[in-house]
Amino acid sequence: MLHAVIMAGGSGTRFWPQSTEAHPKQFLNIFGDRTMLQDTVDRIEPLIPADRVWVITNDKYVDLVQEQLPDVPTNNIVGEPVGKNTAPCVAAAATLIQEKDPAGTMVVLPADHLIGKPKTFLSILEAAKAKAQESGALVTIGIKPDHPETGYGYIEFDKSSSQLYKESEVKKVNQFREKPDLETAKEFIDSGNFLWNSGMFIWKASTILEKFKQHLPTIFDEVEKLKPAVGTDNQKGAIDEFYYGCTSISIDYGIMEQADQVFVVPGSFEWNDVGSWRAVYDLRSKDKDSNVIQTDTAATADAKNNLIQSKSGKMIALVGVENLAVVETDNAILVCDLDHSQGVKKVVNKLRKDENLKKFV
Repeated sequence: MLHAVIMAGGSGTRFWPQSTEAHPKQFLNIFGDRTMLQDTVDRIEPLIPADRVWVITNDKYVDLVQEQLPDVPTNNIVGEPVGKNTAPCVAAAATLIQEKDPAGTMVVLPADHLIGKPKTFLSILEAAKAKAQESGALVTIGIKPDHPETGYGYIEFDKSSSQLYKESEVKKVNQFREKPDLETAKEFIDSGNFLWNSGMFIWKASTILEKFKQHLPTIFDEVEKLKPAVGTDNQKGAIDEFYYGCTSISIDYGIMEQADQVFVVPGSFEWNDVGSWRAVYDLRSKDKDSNVIQTDTAATADAKNNLIQSKSGKMIALVGVENLAVVETDNAILVCDLDHSQGVKKVVNKLRKDENLKKFV
């Protein structure tokens, strides 16, 4: 059977002040009535029912996940005592799934991506699942780029390796490439065999655990210690010990870049990792002055290309300014140049270090 593993432990610092440590980005309804986490589960429901959805999150968000996803079994919501990047998260999830479904296949999804064309997305997952059923295959989803983006990692594939699964192409991965500068990104696009790295993966639970044994043996050793406690009253304590015993490393660096049977399904659906307020601006509809206004109490004069986000009811007025993000909550106000919105996390880091100001994070 196909299971979904949703990674929902991030703190969403680039969406401060709306995203806070108590209520980060994945639990916010930035693009509609449903939160990003709920949208992620809704999107895959035709293929993966709630009882086969697993959410890996921070301990302090377990109750919030349960509140937002009441149909997901409580035992499928796993709290991490400490963040150790994505490899330990995947290893723990694979161990839990294998105990319940030894032949199970898992799709690993971030909780906070925006995806359009859901039917196309599900067909891509079906193709990836079909390939992942083959012995030793690790599958990822790549996004066909429409511009030379410097904020994403890239996947280089073999042009001559195309196979057809469920009417979708599957290609052999040559290598993963780090976020490029602009000139390199242009070269990637011109070459025709590069895709954006979406951070979505599909494999059999048994396959990925074997890859941990091969490429990340120290984490696999911790998996072996965890296995006897899965499904028992000692499971939570064993999961905590597992995380404390693991090194912090990403699944991309620890396994995907090391393995030799890695494949990619090019995705032609709409996708955005919504990594900044700039992304929110780009994805929202604009008024006649290209302003995005997410409040009923705002006024502009000679202002264009701005984002205003507020739920407080206070009047916000912008006069003679361009390209700003103005985000207001009950406790904080952010004003930044949209082109520098990735830098919001720098402010959050400063606030965390100040005993008098960290309450605003």
